[in-house]
Amino acid sequence: MPTPFTPLTSVIRALAMDAVQQANSGHPGMPMGMAEIAEVLWRRHLRHNPADPGWPDRDRFVLSNGHGSMLLYALLHLTGYDVSLDDLKKFRQFRSRTPGHPEVGHTAGVETTTGPLGQGLANAVGMAIAERLLAAEFNRPEHEIVNHCTYVFVGDGCLMEGISHEACSLAGTLGLGKLIAIYDDNGISIDGHVEGWFTDDTRKRFEAYGWRVIAGVDGHDAPAIDQALLAARTDGKRPTLVCCRTQIGFGAPNKVNSHDAHGAPLGTAEVAATRAHIGWPHAPFEIPVEVYAQWDGRVRGSFFEGNWQKRFAAYAAAFPELAAEFTRRMQGELPAGWQDAVAGCLADAAGAGNIATRKASQNAIAALAPQLPELVGGSADLTGSNLSWWPGAQAISRETAGNYIYYGVREFAMTAIANGLALHGGLTPFTATFLVFSDYARNAIRMAALMRLRQIMVYTHDSIGLGEDGPTHQPIEHLACLRLIPNVDLWRPADASETAIAWVAGIERRDGPTILALSRQNLPVVSTAAAASTIRRGGYVLADCAAPRAVLIATGSEVHLALAAQRELLADGIAARVVSMPCAEAFDRQDPGYRNSVLPPAVPRLAIEAGVSNYWYKYVGLDGAVLGIDRFGESAPADQLFDCFGFTVANVVRMVKSLL
Repeated sequence: MPTPFTPLTSVIRALAMDAVQQANSGHPGMPMGMAEIAEVLWRRHLRHNPADPGWPDRDRFVLSNGHGSMLLYALLHLTGYDVSLDDLKKFRQFRSRTPGHPEVGHTAGVETTTGPLGQGLANAVGMAIAERLLAAEFNRPEHEIVNHCTYVFVGDGCLMEGISHEACSLAGTLGLGKLIAIYDDNGISIDGHVEGWFTDDTRKRFEAYGWRVIAGVDGHDAPAIDQALLAARTDGKRPTLVCCRTQIGFGAPNKVNSHDAHGAPLGTAEVAATRAHIGWPHAPFEIPVEVYAQWDGRVRGSFFEGNWQKRFAAYAAAFPELAAEFTRRMQGELPAGWQDAVAGCLADAAGAGNIATRKASQNAIAALAPQLPELVGGSADLTGSNLSWWPGAQAISRETAGNYIYYGVREFAMTAIANGLALHGGLTPFTATFLVFSDYARNAIRMAALMRLRQIMVYTHDSIGLGEDGPTHQPIEHLACLRLIPNVDLWRPADASETAIAWVAGIERRDGPTILALSRQNLPVVSTAAAASTIRRGGYVLADCAAPRAVLIATGSEVHLALAAQRELLADGIAARVVSMPCAEAFDRQDPGYRNSVLPPAVPRLAIEAGVSNYWYKYVGLDGAVLGIDRFGESAPADQLFDCFGFTVANVVRMVKSLL
């Protein structure tokens, strides 16, 4: 039988239902159903400090079922984070600190942005991997500075999403013993009782992944929850799933265990009935001082962090260089020798010759990685094709730490796990797959952009130039689609030097992810005369002439075509400028004077890229032209395909002449 309602849990239920009612929007049922679980975890197990939300060795907490955000906001407020009662009253309101779903960097104590179900769980897997890697690298006998757990709340929806299979399968394979998922098994989703569409045996499913499963926990019985969480920390070699059977909207006498409590306010009458049922006589947003006192986590948090600070001081005395490196890494700063590494990387690229930009990417990784021990790479089962392995890479496994993750065929989870690596701190992740398979990862790319995370995404085989694999593997719309995501920088370099600069830009960037779209086929050297600082501007004049009558804008493998066409046009008496635009987003950030100097407003323009044409009209205008591809590809050798789709010197010359 459920335990009687207590003030410590009733306050959560009251805050959730009152905030949702006042906003006339939100999800009260999950916070009400998980109140006991949250109280036990946050007051008895979670090591955190509301006065310093970012201290390095805190436990991480992820609310994967982020629609229940009022649960997290209530916990943050009650334990003493910088989330005020007024903030709770502004739940889901314009520019409040309590948005509809938790947003990292927006609300103190929120570790990741969640809402798209299942991705928080994958983020938590990444955080647990980060903890293991940093512990292996920095801990020393008698000096343990990295030792924390990652807790994640998940619901039925999270486990229905396919990303949960991808991420949890890998977590089991890697044996992430400090990852603890707590399953809110309430059997309800928006459409109603889930037995009509979700009948998995969750226990057997996770046991098959290699997880430890603690099943049959009454999610409203605090002592039972406490015992389960104590047991969850005793394994150490397997991630743990704690299955808590709960009732959604627990405490609401007429809407408990109903989808009516899931995603809508309870209603005035039911709120009043709930107050009486749970024994909470206080007005909305009124909390007795004795309840605050019992919830306040600042003294406990100060104790935890204070102990860690003492351990870190001893560590710094014994291992000053390691302590300085750990501090640098957790602050996200680049190493002292970074500029020397960049110079060496660019020098190597300048002499690389005619190589595929995927190979140039591998060379750049090899040049930069020795100066970046925080770099953690990985591929979705395409390491040999993406060329994402480098000398010095070591595979991460159950037994060994390293700096390379074999993600298997799991593009979505790979990207979301890497988001978790970035969120944890201390590591800089890059991921790799074919550009066409970025579709599988799309929402995690979007979340990386929304959270402004530093992740580099290496997407090779970037056009019909991949050849015989055909239209299933040839990206057509992908470059344009990815460029449309706010906060993403997409680089499509034309040669080894542009590729190296793209890598440097991605690593130095701290306000969003960077995508590298790279060729399968070898490309000629084109940028030898351009300065690195010029290329960093995203678009630049690669080959000029006096009084140009046309401007050719090209990216990637089409830049050398533009150069060849420029020569042919000059032979016909037509002066044309060639602009390489490896990163349109970087170019757009330049001042108007620079942009106009590269693309003179009165000169006709032709854009050339082996992808959909619509994107480029923002640069060529309605009077300009675009040589692109607006249908799916074919299975054939690359040279035949480029001829078939009109990527020839003769066609470029014809299109330019038609503009004049």
